[in-house]
Amino acid sequence: MKHPLGVILAGGQATRMGGGDKGLLPLGTQSILDHVIERFAPQVRDLALNANGDPARFAELGLPVLADSITGFAGPLSGVLAGLDWAATQDADHIVTAAADTPFLPADLVPQLLLAGGAQGLALAASPSGRQPTFGLWPVSLREDLRAALQSGLRKVVQWTACHGAGTAEFPDDAQFFNVNTPDDLATARAML
Repeated sequence: MKHPLGVILAGGQATRMGGGDKGLLPLGTQSILDHVIERFAPQVRDLALNANGDPARFAELGLPVLADSITGFAGPLSGVLAGLDWAATQDADHIVTAAADTPFLPADLVPQLLLAGGAQGLALAASPSGRQPTFGLWPVSLREDLRAALQSGLRKVVQWTACHGAGTAEFPDDAQFFNVNTPDDLATARAML
């Protein structure tokens, strides 16, 4: 298996934060996204950002910005598909996804997902509080299956991954997956930092 590409999922609408790009909010001396990139980039061959709207707002990150090909905010699976379509043009077999609002993501995310992916090469992360469906290992070979599922209306990550025998990478600490959804969460993240 070739070293996977990384895709940061930032395609949501951030309604609980009042809209806008949560990842661009300050956390310490950097943005939330800067923290995500710092932890994620060393684990993957190359990195892209899945986001909708004007890609220029992310220009300073220097990453390719991939828009959803499925319209109407179809959820994280739509971002996964955008990443798989990009990976297919980059001679990659797999991508690993991480959420743009999780500044403390595991430093061993990719190796643990690769171990859990097995022969199929599909796995989701989990922590003591449950599955973390925006953190996964996804084979490019399943992209047309995923496209068909999304076009038929499927939106639930776990529903689609269960159909394909996804493995589970268990992580011991919920804090690694702490995500910033509300202003209170941002205050908590600042305290954690």
